[in-house]
Amino acid sequence: MNPFYITTPIYYVNARPHLGHAYSTVVADVVNRFHRMCGQETYFLTGTDEHGDKVVRAAKEEGLSPLVYVDRISDLFRKLWPELDIEHDWFIRTTDPNHVKVVGDVLQKIYEAGDIYFGEYEGAYCFGCERFYTERELVDGRCPDHDTVPEAIKESNYFFRMSPYQDWLIDHINTHSDFIRPERYRNEVLAFLREPLEDLCISRPKTRIQWGITLPFDDQYVTYVWFDALLNYVSALGYPDGKLFKKLWPNVCHLVAKDILKPHGIYWPIMLKAAGIPVYRHLYVHGYWNVDETKMSKSLGNVVEPLELKNQYGTDAIRYFLMREMVFGLDSSFSERALIQRINSDLANDLGNLFSRSLTMVHKYFEGIVPKGDVAPESNLDLEVKSAAFEAVQEYQDAMEGFAFHKALMAIWQFINRINKYIDVTAPWELAKKKSQRNDLQVVLYNILESLRVIAGLLYPFMPRAAHVMQEHLGITWATPFQTLHDFNVWGKTRPGTKLPKTITLFPRIEPDKLKPKPGETVPSKKELVPARPEIEISMEVFQKMDLRVGTVLRAEPVPRSKKLLKLKVDVGEERTIVAGIAENYQSEDLIGKQVVIVANVKPTKLMGILSQGMVLTASDKGTCRLATLDGSCEPGTPLM
Repeated sequence: MNPFYITTPIYYVNARPHLGHAYSTVVADVVNRFHRMCGQETYFLTGTDEHGDKVVRAAKEEGLSPLVYVDRISDLFRKLWPELDIEHDWFIRTTDPNHVKVVGDVLQKIYEAGDIYFGEYEGAYCFGCERFYTERELVDGRCPDHDTVPEAIKESNYFFRMSPYQDWLIDHINTHSDFIRPERYRNEVLAFLREPLEDLCISRPKTRIQWGITLPFDDQYVTYVWFDALLNYVSALGYPDGKLFKKLWPNVCHLVAKDILKPHGIYWPIMLKAAGIPVYRHLYVHGYWNVDETKMSKSLGNVVEPLELKNQYGTDAIRYFLMREMVFGLDSSFSERALIQRINSDLANDLGNLFSRSLTMVHKYFEGIVPKGDVAPESNLDLEVKSAAFEAVQEYQDAMEGFAFHKALMAIWQFINRINKYIDVTAPWELAKKKSQRNDLQVVLYNILESLRVIAGLLYPFMPRAAHVMQEHLGITWATPFQTLHDFNVWGKTRPGTKLPKTITLFPRIEPDKLKPKPGETVPSKKELVPARPEIEISMEVFQKMDLRVGTVLRAEPVPRSKKLLKLKVDVGEERTIVAGIAENYQSEDLIGKQVVIVANVKPTKLMGILSQGMVLTASDKGTCRLATLDGSCEPGTPLM
């Protein structure tokens, strides 16, 4: 089995770490822990990118030298990751002497091969992005990321010939379908490569900026920040002769946000090819975290500080929310109210209550001693629990390998809900009343404890602290700090006779009304509520004819020629097509994996030529549509009573 090597982007130190940085790094940590659970040797790299125009400008604003400034901001990143239970193997800085040497060596190698030349260039330069833009890349003459008009700059610089490698890169992407994931970003890179690829300006004159790595073949120029930064992925391994480089490269998984797709999907593989270094294995691209439907930005003043969130809500809650709320590859919206809802419904109600009630029963009926699970014949319910556990493990593994983290967590929570139902149906408190059913009680409680063992193990990559606490209270004291994937496919590893500690509250509930409105945020008063409809007599018999069911959105797409309609594929125990008038409030990609409430027995009707087989329930507040959903995940097709 090949070692697993994962990298985050190295974060630019022109500003403090924010939620987007935290998300990328938590994802890498989750993936790294999962591969360790699979028995692989792993290596996890993160760090900071410390050269360039923006750093100089940021340092000047603070009244500091660039070196003092980057030392301070880099330290903020370094200290944040342990606070979020992120266990990286190495933290690289582009000011590290070894990195500086590798950049010089690679530049010299490519220069001697004839792929770097000196020339004059005039173009539109965005100081925020620190690069030149072509006319076709601009949006209405503005930088697409900063919404500013680039400055016209004419200067002599060194250029890297990329055009000779264009056909090779297109062929490599087409013949390696998993090179860039998700597919939408692979297609985006291929779309860009349909146009002639311009050569890359890889230097900046020292007359304009001196903070950078000096070109080895011309001491009057420094290296363009992207040519410098990308090489961290190999310099951190001791390229070219280091043991780590020989062991880990090119079996590397790069993880980046979509705003740096072009440097990683085009510049980087061509740089590697030109330098004679094997090309990386995978590039995984995720979306943005938005606040109030806007990308987080220092200039907009809507940056979310991860350390503040952690101090208020706890590390595990933050990690869970980030991984559950965002569909990898798509954008997602952050709000504290949504975070609190996840904590209360998923963590406190579903997981916390299951854990607490289970251990309480073991202490009440067996004095905290793990009972034997083989003292009575297994019922169909007992067998169903085992089967549900193995199904959950398989769904979890498939989802994790595909970076579908929200689906992995949904698989865990479906199993949690299955165990809660198992407890309700078997009713241990009733079994405890009869001596003749003592053995049945032991089997039921043992199965519950075994289920909790599996749940704790599956949660480990996402919430290592909570998983560790759960394992301690389940009597698991193995030498390794985590279970392996193999352990989840074996039933019966919980040891009968083990004395368990008394239960604790894993996740206390948070009262949403204690969350103060932010400046400019209004909370509707009761006076603003829509008046109730006139009272009519609806008998229970009539009401019960309405079939309301839980559905999980599998796919969503706009309906052609309609501004309001989306075509949804919804799993309600079976797959149905439903047309919903929610396009003005929801993006298609944001709905994937979301659970909704549908009227399942409404008469099918055609809308814009599409047969709609149900109705999605929504609430309307002053023209804003909000989907009716649940406070925890449910099995698709579950009826509402």
